[in-house]
Amino acid sequence: MENNSRNSESMSPRVKKLREQSVSKNPKVSVERAILVTQAYKKYDGNVSIPILRALTFKHILENKSISINDGELIVGERGPAPQEVPTYPELCTHSITDLEIIHDREKVFFEVDETVKKIQDSDIIPFWKGKSMREKIFDNMSREWLDCYEAGIFTEFMEQRAPGHTVADGKIYQKGLLDFRDDIDLELKNIDEINDPQAYEKSEQLKAMRVCIDALIEFAQRYANIAEELAQEVDDSHRKEELLKIAEICKRVPAKAPRNFWEALQYYWFVHLGVITELNTWDSFCPGRLDQHLYPFYLQDLNAGELTRGSAKELLQCFWIKFNNQPAPPKVGTTLKESGTYTDFCNINIGGVTPEGFDGVNDVSYLLLEVIDEMQLVQPSTNIQVSKQNPNEFIKEAGKIIRKGWGQPSVFNTDAVISELLNQGKDLVDARCGGTSGCVEAGTFGKESYILTGYFNLTKILELTLYRGVDPRSGKQIGLKTDDPETFDSFQDLIDAFNEQLNYFIDIKIRGNNIIEKLYDKYMPSPFLSVIIDDCIKKAKDYNSGGARYNTRYIQGVGIGTITDSLSAIKHHIFEKQNYTWNELLTALQNNFEGFKQMRGFLKNKTPRYGNDDDSADDLMKEVFQRFYDAVNGRKTMTGGTYRINMLPTTCHVYFGSVIGATPEGRLRGTPLSEGISPVQSADQEGPTAALKSAAKMDHIKTGGTLLNLKFTPQVLQGEEGLLNLVYLVRSYFRMNGHHVQFNVVDAETLKDAQRNPDSYRNLIVRVAGYSDYFNNLNENLQNEIIKRTEHSIG
Repeated sequence: MENNSRNSESMSPRVKKLREQSVSKNPKVSVERAILVTQAYKKYDGNVSIPILRALTFKHILENKSISINDGELIVGERGPAPQEVPTYPELCTHSITDLEIIHDREKVFFEVDETVKKIQDSDIIPFWKGKSMREKIFDNMSREWLDCYEAGIFTEFMEQRAPGHTVADGKIYQKGLLDFRDDIDLELKNIDEINDPQAYEKSEQLKAMRVCIDALIEFAQRYANIAEELAQEVDDSHRKEELLKIAEICKRVPAKAPRNFWEALQYYWFVHLGVITELNTWDSFCPGRLDQHLYPFYLQDLNAGELTRGSAKELLQCFWIKFNNQPAPPKVGTTLKESGTYTDFCNINIGGVTPEGFDGVNDVSYLLLEVIDEMQLVQPSTNIQVSKQNPNEFIKEAGKIIRKGWGQPSVFNTDAVISELLNQGKDLVDARCGGTSGCVEAGTFGKESYILTGYFNLTKILELTLYRGVDPRSGKQIGLKTDDPETFDSFQDLIDAFNEQLNYFIDIKIRGNNIIEKLYDKYMPSPFLSVIIDDCIKKAKDYNSGGARYNTRYIQGVGIGTITDSLSAIKHHIFEKQNYTWNELLTALQNNFEGFKQMRGFLKNKTPRYGNDDDSADDLMKEVFQRFYDAVNGRKTMTGGTYRINMLPTTCHVYFGSVIGATPEGRLRGTPLSEGISPVQSADQEGPTAALKSAAKMDHIKTGGTLLNLKFTPQVLQGEEGLLNLVYLVRSYFRMNGHHVQFNVVDAETLKDAQRNPDSYRNLIVRVAGYSDYFNNLNENLQNEIIKRTEHSIG
């Protein structure tokens, strides 16, 4: 790891203090929002339309939630009552007392839950929300087939504990105040044809709900202005008094009116961010998108006017960074925790890329943001660089200087491929150029699209079910089709055909469930505030959760592509081509988890063509599985006018999915993690990073909405100018082959093993997990082991 001593020296005393407060405080569950939501529903539910109910609930929360201005901060506002204090969302997922006890007691990703919270939850929250939460509605409306699949780990469902979201701000919030959006709403209200439009009432209620939310957030900002003025009267320090009065001035202006300068632009965005994540707990957290391009005009203007220096701009950005880190993702339980076991809320800031005209989008703020990432070293917000052919190599090199320090940020995306993916989905060219990636790796058009992740899909489990004729060997249940006995297959193609039958069967079950869930959110859980800031919800007078956005995409995420590829390769190579084993021998070995079959397991692991080595005999099987998955999903329509697409990423779900699968034909043992993202099976790629990239590039990334590829290097590989240049050339080469994304862990396995043995000595060790970075100590042992086993590459 490189010496980072200069980082703390680059922070002002203010920033050091705020950062220490953010990273040292244990996350804590707050019941305040749950109380306020319950109060609002008791007062309004059944007396007003659902959109108005949600708007009045939003208003009630913002009028009554605890607010404070932390000592020294320049950007104000928290999701909970204080930093690291996290609200719950009982209308989405009402935690049981057992849930809260588990959340408090678990070793990893825990939240402090005090007795008062449990008492209020037990006496007030749980009784009121029984049978009313979205989680209960979802499970009550699912078919037996869907529930069997969910319980078997064939797929997960994002919306069972969080709301649809996964959307990103574009530039319009820096050009228009909320009062301007309110004027747009008033115009649409006037234009409603109440005589001839059968949807007139629904449109009117939706627009009125948006209007209520706008006024509520403006009043929320005014509450901060009032507190800032009160604090200014109490402090003796003249400099801090001046800052507090400035904060009050800013909060009186934004978000009501468009920002006039750099500081106002940051505070405006933050109020909008708080509005989105207070209204609902969205997958994934809202984020500011192309922050460097949005802020650049304000930065230039303020520099030229002498109202800002590079140093003062950086301090404001550092304070902004801390606000994200103060907001851990609200507590998850059960399968949702297993698919995403982290505090990270997946706010992913894009840097670089291209302008709306298609020119180089890198500017001075881009480099300033890289410095902030380097100096702050926080796991939130996640950050990425968007790399186009238009961008200079120097930009990648500057990011590379951070990457090689080994804490997993920023990740690297191919802007040109992302634009092609969005155009392939039918998006407008300018909208595509103004889009990018968010969450882990997912592509979308910023400010104009609802691109919702509906859950992970366990591709390797489908192969297991194919081998057992649709019977889940863990439960003994017949949950799939009764396809033919593998021992009757005359050719490898017979296996592929049976796999394809099972795949389409389970995708149908997944999508039928998705469609029901989409209608439940359409009916019961609109998001009128989020709808204000996403085109074309106002124009259509339709909610974000009802298909109001300009573009509506629903992604299903494929997991385990490396594992299933190598499994198929083992079967094809050793049963059908070389005839080293019979079906009976292989299935018996799998059923016994290779106990008594040590020699066979070694042979399968080491004598099978493996994905990740630029070997067409394996890589062609990856392409086959990918195409089958794509054909099963892509282009299908949703209940509110959206379109299903695929992407290839796991978050931490490759660990959970591996836990529900027995031994697999390439030699993997029962219960161990699957391959991660589109990365090869851990340690299977033995021909170096170039070969791994060539294998990954054989997938048609342009057909997806995102792919995730991890590479691991020892720190020595990227040292010096030569190491940086090699990193640049590696990225450029992969992106010339239309690779979507690549990210790096720069740490050796021995360091990680020592961190497992001596966690107290590695409290600040951050690693790249999947589409996010996290503290190594926060990861469960299986995930730690999976990262350790990833191949350490060298270049040359």
